[in-house]
Amino acid sequence: MSVKTIGDRLTGHDLVIVIGGEVFRYYPYVPGPYLPDGTELLQITGNPDVAASARVGDSLLGDTKLAIDLLLDMVEDGRTRAAPDPMPRPRTLPPTPNMPLTPPEVYATLNKVRPPDAVIVNESTSTMAQQIEWLPTTRSGSFFATASGGIGWGTPAAVGVALGDRDRGVERPVVGLIGDGSFQYSVQAIYTAAQHRLPIVYVVMRNQEYSILKSFAVLEETPGVPGLDLPGLDIASVARGFGCRAVDVETAEDLEQEFKTALTAGTTTVVVVSTQPQRAML
Repeated sequence: MSVKTIGDRLTGHDLVIVIGGEVFRYYPYVPGPYLPDGTELLQITGNPDVAASARVGDSLLGDTKLAIDLLLDMVEDGRTRAAPDPMPRPRTLPPTPNMPLTPPEVYATLNKVRPPDAVIVNESTSTMAQQIEWLPTTRSGSFFATASGGIGWGTPAAVGVALGDRDRGVERPVVGLIGDGSFQYSVQAIYTAAQHRLPIVYVVMRNQEYSILKSFAVLEETPGVPGLDLPGLDIASVARGFGCRAVDVETAEDLEQEFKTALTAGTTTVVVVSTQPQRAML
């Protein structure tokens, strides 16, 4: 997200504490204050370069685990306190399902059937805000996404996670949430997944365009950028050609059923679900 978007989300909070992660990584460029008035920042990191490059706030250089252990003894139980929500969004679905489905409808469906130990690898870039809202991460080590950068890493990353799990004797499903545009960049990775019969369920949102790039075009006031529509792709047939089990779905009911089937298929499955384009929250 941009400087402005994150700054707006922090409005109403007294203190922001970031432990072990980079604070000042933004994309795309939308100017704004790094922190709203009245909000303080404490960054705890083991990387002196990260501490030295901090734009605002205070940085503590040290062992992050030790810092967490010490902080736990100092923080009161806050479960009864409600944090302010500067951008409330009601989590409601339409009484009649859309056709094609919207990203929130897809994520709400997956939230119903996702096993609690499942890993999520997300490269549906234009719908990440909806994924966080409707399909939140509840366990450490179970969510992989990009802060910013190149396109096409998500499909092979799911393969890497699954192979790593197998190597260390961990059995859990890997769910790859991939946009139809991102899927084209490194689609050959699913051949490796199929050859190793990895327990991956790719859910490819088929909105027939590069939605994230169209969102950037709006942001940069450059309408009519050519080459951002993706009509006519038969992703399921491509996936079958690489050796995967693959299905096309149109409804939430079919998505739920096919996802459940994929979890017990004993191989990699590509579920292609038709969705409406979603403009990204930049």
